[in-house]
Amino acid sequence: MKILPLLLLLCSFVPTPPFGGLGGSTCVRAQTSGSSAYRTLYDLPYRPESADPYARERCKLDLYYPTDSSGFATIVFFHGGGLEAGEKHFLNAWENAGVAVVSANYRLSPRVKNPVYTEDAAAAIAWTLQHIGDYGGDPARIYITGHSAGGYLASMVALDTTYLAAHGEHPDSLAGLLSFSGHTISHFTARKENGLAWNDVRVDQYAPLSHLRISPLPIVLITGDREKELFGRYEETAYFWRMLVASGHPDATLHELAGFNHGNMVVPAAQLTLNWIREREAQQRKKKP
Repeated sequence: MKILPLLLLLCSFVPTPPFGGLGGSTCVRAQTSGSSAYRTLYDLPYRPESADPYARERCKLDLYYPTDSSGFATIVFFHGGGLEAGEKHFLNAWENAGVAVVSANYRLSPRVKNPVYTEDAAAAIAWTLQHIGDYGGDPARIYITGHSAGGYLASMVALDTTYLAAHGEHPDSLAGLLSFSGHTISHFTARKENGLAWNDVRVDQYAPLSHLRISPLPIVLITGDREKELFGRYEETAYFWRMLVASGHPDATLHELAGFNHGNMVVPAAQLTLNWIREREAQQRKKKP
């Protein structure tokens, strides 16, 4: 477990608005920064076969990727909002960083019920695994993440193998899971759908905690300050990390971002994610003969 001090983080991360934007129809934006060129594609459907009008509305993703390189890493990001709200967006730390970013919407409660939103997240990840190569990306360098509800969705898809199996994929083919303050117990919205109170804690099949398994998938869990986070969010995440380690998972890390609450922890967490990817891939290159 690593506790990152507030002053160190403030020296490294400056909050800025998300780059990119939301489009009402599929469109392309090309941009150039220094010697690097990037293109953004908006509203790509990742469940085009669905007959559900709400799926056709919400099951779309935006793709931001470099056009002057190939074999690049990709970060798949799911927005927060308690599984009841939120829109796809990009995080500023990942702009012009040499990586592609996929930002995906998913269907929301109460218009759909658990586990439809997790199934959507899995479909978006599967789309990335199967199509990022068309844009020059490396399918073996896909990292999944999300904030709050988005972190929960990413964790569920990474731990419960059945969601990606429905698309002929396996989460261990991913390069890493990095969750930003995501539920590790059953999500409170899923509990609310069943008439349960917010503090009626459940660890059932819809909890990442119930799918502990030893795998090569690197797992990085990031929370805000335990005194500033949502109720119990740090503690449940710390327990999840401890159980991963105790179960024999070889590559699990917990970061607590001192001084940051549930909302503003996203900025340092995004930079931490980028730094972690760069450092890990640099180490992997050194190991190759």
